[in-house]
Amino acid sequence: MAKKTVKKTVKSKHVNAKSIKAVAPAEKNAAIQQPSAPKLPPELQKKLDSLKVKLDEFKDKIMNKFGDYIVGITLLPPEKPHPAEKGKEQKPQNKDEIKVMVVVDDTTSQKMSKDELFQKFNSIIKKFAEEVDKNLVAQSVLLTDIWQSCYDGKSDLNKLIAAGAPIHDTGMLAAIKIAEIHKTMVIKKFDKYILSYVLAGSLVQGRATATSDIDVWIVIDDTDVKKMTRAELKDKLRAIIIGMGVEAGEMTGIRNKLNIQVYILTDFWESLKDANPIIFTLLRDGVPFYDRGIFMPWKQLLRMGRIKPSREAIDLFMSTGEQSIKRVKNSIKTMGMEDTFYAILTPSQAALMLYGVAPPTPKETPDVLEEIFVKKEKLLEKEYIEILRNNVMVRKRIEHGELKELSGTELDKLVTNAEKYLKRIDKLFKQIEEMHNQKSVTILYDEIVTIIRDVLRLEGIEKAQDEEIIKLFEDELISTGKVPARYLRDLNEIVEAKRKYDKKKLSKSDIEKARKGSGGLIRFLVEYMQRKRGRELERAKIKVKHGEKYGEVILLDKFAFVIPDIDAKERKYEKAKINPDGSLGTLVDSTIEEFEKALAAVDLHQKAFIKEPIFEDLKNIFGRDVEVLIN
Repeated sequence: MAKKTVKKTVKSKHVNAKSIKAVAPAEKNAAIQQPSAPKLPPELQKKLDSLKVKLDEFKDKIMNKFGDYIVGITLLPPEKPHPAEKGKEQKPQNKDEIKVMVVVDDTTSQKMSKDELFQKFNSIIKKFAEEVDKNLVAQSVLLTDIWQSCYDGKSDLNKLIAAGAPIHDTGMLAAIKIAEIHKTMVIKKFDKYILSYVLAGSLVQGRATATSDIDVWIVIDDTDVKKMTRAELKDKLRAIIIGMGVEAGEMTGIRNKLNIQVYILTDFWESLKDANPIIFTLLRDGVPFYDRGIFMPWKQLLRMGRIKPSREAIDLFMSTGEQSIKRVKNSIKTMGMEDTFYAILTPSQAALMLYGVAPPTPKETPDVLEEIFVKKEKLLEKEYIEILRNNVMVRKRIEHGELKELSGTELDKLVTNAEKYLKRIDKLFKQIEEMHNQKSVTILYDEIVTIIRDVLRLEGIEKAQDEEIIKLFEDELISTGKVPARYLRDLNEIVEAKRKYDKKKLSKSDIEKARKGSGGLIRFLVEYMQRKRGRELERAKIKVKHGEKYGEVILLDKFAFVIPDIDAKERKYEKAKINPDGSLGTLVDSTIEEFEKALAAVDLHQKAFIKEPIFEDLKNIFGRDVEVLIN
């Protein structure tokens, strides 16, 4: 007999009186009472305890001998008395008889035939039963025989297992029990519509674990629907069927395990024609607990090789794979070129703004950062400048098409370096704040007021006197919900510290109060300006589609930049002057560096207006079939 290489986790599930109640009298085929149950007479309690000891002994013998090959052991209900045949004496029943079923996994047996395997297991299991108690009657069932009964349209074994009380279960008995009960409920309610009820998934594939779901598939006949749409029929029945699954879970105590998939016949057929791998797997491995002549014929046709994917389905699946890999590669490139780049660039520019320097262009940021924090202030190590500089270089190489692809390893390195960089920049923020603590409150006040003026300017307020700052900040930003109210308290602390400084009454605690909230206030306002700037710039974009390509026209103060193909491996940049009538002048070649520099210097208060002549220019630039995209 072939030995399994994968060990299953064996957990004994002892029978209790509550679980036996529905299938056997209390004084027979039962186990120990639950604490919450009524107290039994001493004599009956003794019988129950004795039965539990015997069943545990029997289970332990089998598990020690066969281990992984035992799918489950269940206590069976007593047989109902058969009516006596005419002329024959009825055989008396043994009231002390205890019946158990042992389910054996024979799916991996290779060294002996199925009959030989059954005889070997059955003889040993019966011997163990007799050794434990002469009234213990054990029967063995092979797992493949249970499935074959289902293939033959018979459900006797399933019903017997569903009525039993498990003594040991790897999960298969529970699956059969709840599926059989749920199937009976569904067919009783919707017999007219149910074509097939199939057990599928890891359980029937032999790779289930203790936590695996119990997957069942139900096919509904929608070919004769007249009173509602097919979608309505599916949704209506699906909701009720899933509700029945919850009810079956409550009845059996097997909760949150039943995973129900409902298909209408027309969709199932289309998926089969389109070679849906899920449907092919279902036909190959699924075990029908109920079938009205749909599932088994298709299963047999699949086994015979008569169900084959169409050429169109094969080509579709092939192209899907190529497209998926292409999307993965493009996503990796995007993460390397955009995500990791801005993840470390934006905080770097924020650090410079906190220091008091206007944010430079992305290309200039590493040099400015090095000049100030490495060389001048000696607050930052040069290795972090190299991380930023390398990221800028990677983005530039991808943008210019010099770097065609970015590997997963290269992306991992970029992400790892970005995480390391961000931790260091966070520390740098604290260093800058500490350095500022050593400077006068006047500098701090001027920095905050300057940033607030910039923010107010974005809101359309061009001029603001110092004495108006707090009121404008509150009216335009706090009251409108654009800035959280806690930052008003931080601003008041700073203004109050400046007032005390002017009166020469400033203490160390006053400085600490002023500095405490300034970092968060500055960071929030910087991010607010960046978001505002981004939205304003987005309004200045005209996005177009021409043929299969997408392009952009970015309208700045006096110039417009044109990107003919935003998805090109190497983007092309062109520039044209914006004429007074709104039309564009002659296009000339430009670069990404010139574009980024123009973006950094753009005056956001200068509104971009789209005038009629530009639409004719779009036709001249992109062709007569150009379409303007509206978000």
